[in-house]
Parts: sequence; structure tokens; C-alpha cells
Amino acid sequence: MSADIESRVTADDHQALKLWLRLLACTTRIEDQIRDRLRREFGTTLPRFDMMAQLDRSQDGLTMRELSERLMVTGGNVTGITDQLEAEGLVERQAHPSDRRSINVLLTPAGRRAFRKMAATHEQWVVELLAGWNAKEKTQVYEQLAQLKTHLMNTKSKES
Repeated sequence: MSADIESRVTADDHQALKLWLRLLACTTRIEDQIRDRLRREFGTTLPRFDMMAQLDRSQDGLTMRELSERLMVTGGNVTGITDQLEAEGLVERQAHPSDRRSINVLLTPAGRRAFRKMAATHEQWVVELLAGWNAKEKTQVYEQLAQLKTHLMNTKSKES
């Protein structure tokens, strides 16, 4: 196995640090596989796929600000991706129905078809990549990560 972020761990490191780096290493490896497959099979990027996924979930479209918040990227990134997808006929910009200062971004019918094809294939890839665990193990990890997520959300609200 090639070196990754987890390779910096030593036996003396705290168990929590080891776990965090293991989670990060696994996430990075999965993302790298997905990025490569999206590029090779669909000629697209993970950020473009993620934006289309957000738009697919919103029939009325999303403002640039909403996309920026949901994707956790800058407005400039959203604008760049939107420009690319619009040039390919996959999204369109429309005036916001209630806020003249905002623009809504929507998937075009061609964009929706393209995304749904990618999403079905993406799901198969994720199933394949997580096939190292059986159903019971996946459920256990999912539940444990839910507990961790709740803890992290509570920790954040205490700091605010």
C-alpha cells in the first residue's frame, strides 16, 4: 500500500489521532478513486458532479449563494463551475422569482439526464469501494460515525 497521510502515525501517537488519520486516509482514497473514474468515464470533475447533485435535489434551482454554502466553496468557485456547465448546456441561469438581486441555477433537461446517469454509476462505484465490509459492519460503522457527528456538532455549538 502506498504511503498516505496515515503513514506519519507512530506507536506513541494518541489513539484519537491514529483514528482521525485513518478516517482521513480512507476518505482520501475513496475520493481519489471517484475523481479518477468521473474524469475517465464522464469527462467531469467531482466538484461539477457535486454541484449537479445539489441541483438535482432542488427542482426550483438554487441561488449561487445557496450552492456556495451547500458545497462549502467560495462564490468564485461556484461561478466558474456554473459557467462551464452552462456552456455545455447542462445548467441554466434564471432570474430568482422573489429576489431581483439573485440568480437561480437549474439543471437543464439534458443536465438532469446526464447527472442521473453519472449518479447511478457513482452509486455502483461507492458500493464496490465499500465492499470490504459486510452489511452488519457497514451498519455498525454508520451508527458509530453518527454518534461522532453528533458529538462534533455539540462541540462546535459549545465553542460558538
